[in-house]
Parts: sequence; structure tokens; C-alpha cells
Amino acid sequence: MALASLLFVVIAVLMAVDMTSDAGTGADRLHLTGEGLAMLASFGGVATLWRGWRAAEARAARLDVDLDLARREAEKFRADAREALQGLGAAIDKQFIRWALTPAEREVGLLLLKGLSHRETAEVRNTTEVTVRQQALMLYRKAGLRNRSDLSAFFLEDLLLPRGSAVEVAQ
Repeated sequence: MALASLLFVVIAVLMAVDMTSDAGTGADRLHLTGEGLAMLASFGGVATLWRGWRAAEARAARLDVDLDLARREAEKFRADAREALQGLGAAIDKQFIRWALTPAEREVGLLLLKGLSHRETAEVRNTTEVTVRQQALMLYRKAGLRNRSDLSAFFLEDLLLPRGSAVEVAQ
């Protein structure tokens, strides 16, 4: 943007120098008018680029403010939810122990609850996808569940929605 503005300024200055030179040699009015219009167009280009740059700068400042606000809100949520999440994590672990899951099955269960795919879980655990699938199936069998959706629902279906939510009103 700065280079383009500089280029327009240089063009305008060169046009002004040329017009002055041409006027001193008696160039006709049409030629001088054409050069004058080209010089004005160059200054117009500078002005347009300047306005665009200022608008982009203002947008960037607003985005910085919005990003900062979003980061602060996310941190506040994490802080507010930290205790509840720790309690939920402990409750999940207790239930895994009640189901007599092996440490590997418990780890697979937590990763599946976090939303990782079998492939991603295998990568995290440095094992094969087949092993993860077998461990997930054992988890489901021991828990009396059919699949990952049932596993998630087992832990999440009783979480309360905020008062007045559409789902709560429908119930």
C-alpha cells in the first residue's frame, strides 16, 4: 500500500514538473489540460489508497478489540467451568472404575468422550486403530452400552440446561 501511494505521488510530482516545463515552452492548452488531469488522478489515487489504509487500520483495531474480548470471555468460562469440569472428570473416572475398565480402556473412553476419532485416539496413544476399536468395544460391553453416542449420553444427558432454554421449556 505504501509503495503504491509513493508511486502515485512520484507520478503526480513528475506530471507537475512536466506541466511547468511544457507551459514554459508554449505547449497548447489541451496538452496541459491532459497532464493536469493525469496529475489530479494520481493525487486521487493517493487519497483513495490513504482512505483504504485508514479504514483497514480501523477494522484491524476493532478486530483486535473483539479478539481480546473473546479471549477474556473464554478464559472466564474456563475459570468458571474448571471446578465443574474437574468434578465431572472425577465422576467419569469413578464410573469407569465401577465398570471395571482397564487403564487402556479408561484412556480410550476419555479420548472418545473428548471427541477424538478411533484413528486420532490411536495416534495419541501410539497404537493401532484396530486396538483402539477393540478397546472401545470392550468398554461398551462392560458398560452395557451400544456405541460412542450411548457413552456420551450416559455422562451428559443429565446435565442441566440454563433456566428458560428452549429444550427445558419443551419438556
